[in-house]
Amino acid sequence: MTNKEYWYWLSNLENIGLKKIQTLLDYYFTPEQVFYGKEEELKLLPGLLKTDIQTILTSKETSKIQENYAKLSERGIYFVTKEDKEYPEKLQTIYQPPISLYYKGSLPKQEKISIAVIGARNCSEYGKEMTEYFSSLLAKADIQIISGLARGIDGYAHKGALSVGGYTYAVEGCGIDICYPKENIGLYMAMQEKGGVLSEYAPGTCPRAYNFPMRNRLISGLADSILVIEAKEKSGSLITVDMGLEQGKNIYALPGRAFDLLSGGCNNLIKMGAKLVSGIEDILEDFIPNYEKSENELKNYDKLLETDEKIVYACLSLVPKHLNEIAFESKMDMIKISEILFNLELREFTCQKI
Repeated sequence: MTNKEYWYWLSNLENIGLKKIQTLLDYYFTPEQVFYGKEEELKLLPGLLKTDIQTILTSKETSKIQENYAKLSERGIYFVTKEDKEYPEKLQTIYQPPISLYYKGSLPKQEKISIAVIGARNCSEYGKEMTEYFSSLLAKADIQIISGLARGIDGYAHKGALSVGGYTYAVEGCGIDICYPKENIGLYMAMQEKGGVLSEYAPGTCPRAYNFPMRNRLISGLADSILVIEAKEKSGSLITVDMGLEQGKNIYALPGRAFDLLSGGCNNLIKMGAKLVSGIEDILEDFIPNYEKSENELKNYDKLLETDEKIVYACLSLVPKHLNEIAFESKMDMIKISEILFNLELREFTCQKI
């Protein structure tokens, strides 16, 4: 067998996790030597159960290993080990780095900035809009977006990056051949062209709850910083934040209203020292030397709008508003406001341009 095939075999030992695999490598040094290890030697290793030893001894079916490994490329799946140069450098130093990764598309480019955009699965409309807004602007600045392909904030982060032709990467908590959740199949396929999907779990591995906290260390590990859009006080997103802090990553948080459940986590992060984000410049100024917020675009919009349009446009924001609120703020009647909003929409003026 080839060296890669030995790594593939070691990565797929059933019910033998990273700690035990590392114990094997510490003793035998290479997967090939593990493969040819004797039962008497294996019994001497700490932490290995009788069932583990039996699994190792009965899994050495060379032809089956080679056949299954060959099927990866047939299915468009790449396999990289931590001794390969393609293996993400940022993962080498995290807690329990995976010994191998499966991926479709490509891996994040090492030389480019990557930011993880995470948050609640059951996000609000405001959270959705803000996620797409920030992700699209970060992608326009040539920053790679990392997330987990989950419902809610994760999915909108990928969508925002793809909407402007940016690159985005998803870390799955299941086999790379499974799109979870199923409704994100469009994103799953699209990011293989403009980014990639990766997992440390072997193809065919079902999405189980205990897989996701472990995959979160890869989301934070691949990123240079983490942006939290919406999160409850006790949220799975905060696991990623904790891991990111252990890895020395900067944390950004979008503030929310005081008593909103989905804002509790973000507001607490800001209290504890996360950087408050109120605009894209709050992030870009940390990565782009001499970055200054440009006002040229706003000035151009200002010249194109009539006086009444400017008044209505100034009342808009990323937070949805009822017509009554706009009428109260602008001191105009509802019919006139409706006409102005219709014209602004036809001319593709949106609150994201403010």
